[in-house]
Order: sequence, then C-alpha cells, then structure tokens
Amino acid sequence: MKRNKIFSLILVTFVTASLMAGCKKSTANNEKSKNDKSPITLTVFSKDVNNNYEDFKSPVAKEITKATGVKLKMEYPVGGNLDQKIGLMIAGNDYPDMIYGGQEKLIPAGAFIKLDNYINKYGKNVKALYGKYLSRLKYSKKDPSIYMLGAFGVDAQAFEPTGGVELQVRAVKEAGYPEIKTLADAEKIIKSYVAKHPKTNGQPTIGLSIIADDWRWQSAVGNMSAFTTGKPDDGQWYVNPDTKEAEYRFLNPDQKGYFKWLNHMNSIGLLDKDSFVQKYDQYTAKISSGRVVALNDQLWQYRDAQLALTSNKKYDETYGMFPAQVNDSTKCADFADAGYNPSYGIGITTSCKNPERAFKFLDWMCSDKAQILNHWGIEGKNYKVVNGKRVIPKDEMEKRVNDKNYAKETGVGVYAYPFPERGDGVKDSSGQFYTPNTEAQIAKNYNVAQKELLKKYNANTFKDLYPKANEVVQQSWGKAWGVTVPSDSDISVILNKCNDITKAGISKAVLASPSNFDKQWNAMQSQLKAAGAEKIGKEFTKLLQDRLSLWNSK
Repeated sequence: MKRNKIFSLILVTFVTASLMAGCKKSTANNEKSKNDKSPITLTVFSKDVNNNYEDFKSPVAKEITKATGVKLKMEYPVGGNLDQKIGLMIAGNDYPDMIYGGQEKLIPAGAFIKLDNYINKYGKNVKALYGKYLSRLKYSKKDPSIYMLGAFGVDAQAFEPTGGVELQVRAVKEAGYPEIKTLADAEKIIKSYVAKHPKTNGQPTIGLSIIADDWRWQSAVGNMSAFTTGKPDDGQWYVNPDTKEAEYRFLNPDQKGYFKWLNHMNSIGLLDKDSFVQKYDQYTAKISSGRVVALNDQLWQYRDAQLALTSNKKYDETYGMFPAQVNDSTKCADFADAGYNPSYGIGITTSCKNPERAFKFLDWMCSDKAQILNHWGIEGKNYKVVNGKRVIPKDEMEKRVNDKNYAKETGVGVYAYPFPERGDGVKDSSGQFYTPNTEAQIAKNYNVAQKELLKKYNANTFKDLYPKANEVVQQSWGKAWGVTVPSDSDISVILNKCNDITKAGISKAVLASPSNFDKQWNAMQSQLKAAGAEKIGKEFTKLLQDRLSLWNSK
C-alpha cells in the first residue's frame, strides 16, 4: 500500500513537472510567435506607382525591419496598365503576399483572405486606428466581411485644397491681387499676363494647360467640372444630396458650363493646344519651365513640378490656389465633409504563405510607433524631442519641403500610403500630432512669393480662400468614387464605355469652334444615353444605398 502511494506520488510529480515544462514551452512558443522578428520578405503590389520607393534600403525602412523583421518588396504596374496586371494575376491564380488596388476584381475572384478573425485576435492597433470607422471596411451588404485595411488618413483634417484654379503668383501680383471668384476673373488675369509676356525664357508663354493623359483626365478634366460648379469629388458620379440618387456625372447639365469656358479659352488662344494629346511628363516639364500661367488641376498632380520651380528659387512662377466657379451662384465644395472613406485598401492574398505574420505586420503599421516613424522619421536624425515635444529643425524642414529627393533618401513618408495611417490633424495620447502636416506648418512651408500673395488676401493658407465645410454639401455617403462596383456587372461595362465616349466627346467639344460647341456637346449626350448612362445611374444608386445601409449597421 505504502509502495503504491509512493509510486503514485512519483507519477503525479512527474506529470506535474511535465505539464509545467510543457506550459513553459508553449508559453515561450506563443511569445515567440507573438513577437516573431525573424527575417521575412513580403511582396506587395500597389496600383499607384511610388517614385520614392527605394528598394526598402532607406533608414526608415531599416527601422521597420528592426521592429518587425519584415522587408517589403514593392511592385507596380508596368506602363501603368493596372487592369492587365490584375487580369494576369487572376488568370494564373498567383498573387504577391499583399495587394493594394483592384479589389473590385480580386475579391470576387477569391484572391483576398478575410481579415475579420485576424482583427479580433491580433488587431489591437487596427481597432484603435480605425475606431468608429471599422464598420466602413466591410465589403458589401451581401458579404459584410473585411478583406482590406483602408488607405488614406483616418480622421484627417484637410489643411490645404486638393484642387482648383491655379494661377502663377507673378500673374496675380501683376494684376494687383484682384478678387477671384469666377472663371471670368481668372481669365482676365491670364489674358493680361500672356499679352504682356508672350514669351518666358525664350519659349511661348502658355495661358492655361490641362492634362487628359490616360486615366488622369478623370481627375484633371472631369473633377474640375465638379469643383467649378459647387460639387464635391464623387468621381464619375453626381449624387443628389437630398435624395441620395446618383447619375453619371456628365449627364448633369451643370457640368456643361465649365467645358464651354474651356472652349472659349481655346478659341481665344489661351488654352494649351496640346492639352488633350500631351503626356504627363510633357505636361509637368512645361510647368517646371515656368511658362504655364494657369492650371485647372489637383495639387498632387503638379506638386513635383512646382517643387522643381521652388528648388530653382523661381518662387514667383509657383502657384496660388483659388476656388473660382463658373458663376458666382455656387461655392467650391473642395472641403465637403465625407468622413473617412476607405475606398481602396491593402489586402492579404490567398498566395501568402504566412498570412498571420503579414497581418501582424499590418497591425504594427497601425501602431503609434510606426505612425510616428513613417510620418516624422527617426528621432535624432529627422526630428528631435524638445521639452517632450517632437520638433523638426529648421534646416531639416527646408530639406523636407524643398528637396525632391528627401523622401527617397530618408524613407520618411514612403511607407505611409497605401498602408493604414492616421490623418493630418489627429493627436496621439501625448497630445502631439501623428503627422507634422499641421495648418501652421503648411503655412510655414509656403515659399516667400506664396506667403506674400496670401498676405495680400488676408489669409494664412490657401484653405482660407475656400468655403468652409459647413458652407457646402455634406457627403454622408462618403465619396461615391469609392463604392465598389462588381467588375462583371452592367455598371462596370457600361461605365467604361461611357468614359470612352466622354473623354473623346469633351475634347471634340472643347476644341470645336464656339458656334459648334453645343452641337458637339449634344452629340455626346445622345451617345451616352444610347450607351446606357441613365441605366447605370439607377443601378449605382442601389449600390450607394447599400453602402449607407452597411455603414449604419451595427
């Protein structure tokens, strides 16, 4: 009996010790899995080419690897042909680890994994970053799963306009800093300056140049017809703010006024004759030369060209931004409040061999540490901490603003977009901004000529010249261009056909003689209706209503 008790005691002790050892081993393994920093390369395809990509060799990139063990190998569409690249991936059922863009085709094809369980299990930082907008990441009313983490800054405050009528500082100055409310006001400045200065640096001065190259026509040509007629950016759609009904944008009669003005500008020789045929690099080269008096564009399209002028100290050849309208009955809605709009995002594919590790990397990118690293850089190199506050030294800020190679050399900002990021104007737990892009900093970053211009208009930033968000329409539906349209739907097919008709039709109407403009415009309208433009407006309205229903669901 005693012997059996001793044996039992030994057995219990052995089992207990084994269990404890097993638990310690399991805990260690779990901890290792949780904090796995072993070297791994994740491949990422992005629809948007990042000219600052530095093969993940910059100081910031190395810090990311140090914190996570991850190196990123980025890939972009060759020649800008996104559809072809996405099609080849789907046909071969072969994807990189993560993809940004093309979700309207990739999700129906089963290319992305669902992230819901990963978010619940490992997504502490994801939940914190997206907060109340997490439900907006759901794919559709029919399939309310989360397949991607939205790009663009969450809760971002807009501190500068995205677009408008841009006029060279020297032209506005020479005109005496007049009131600029309408396109006619802008035209007077352009016309007067070109007449007095027919050549710039030995080349013909161009009154107004626009870019219609490839997909860019939708933002640089199409969006301007909305911005100059009091409508927000909803892509190829116009949404009635009262009924929430959508229609193909170019069926809306209000758009006609902007293109009629372009037709007029062409007829008097002030529109760049190459506007509808020039390539993007030709367009930016003209801007960089300083001979383009005016643009109707979005800032992100001409920012680098303007930076080249700044780098060469040609400050008076840079641009001021104005909310000029077709007539004074409307207000530019560039600052319309649409809330957070997760229209595009980054997803993990079914080809990823370690989806858990990939998700944990994305979750780390949502962390405060990653946000500060990506937006501010490395402490002691790109910024310093003074009295507990992050401060960018003056000489560093000058390089950051004026050196076009700064991002590529340092890595600052290179891995913010298209990964999850906090928006400008959002504060961390210490009360400091996640990004250095504050309204005060933007005001400091303007060159001397732009600051002088703003002073004449009693403004600190160009935002001050624009109507405030509470003065224009509120986009409770988000931005319509972000509504996912199934690639195999009638909407997708007909929309592409309508876009082709519109792109060709607008160029014909603008370049026609003024007496022939209405004929060309009406012909385009007839072609659009015959192609089914009215039909897709009704079908898109259903998708928009489904989005609102999904966003408002618990």
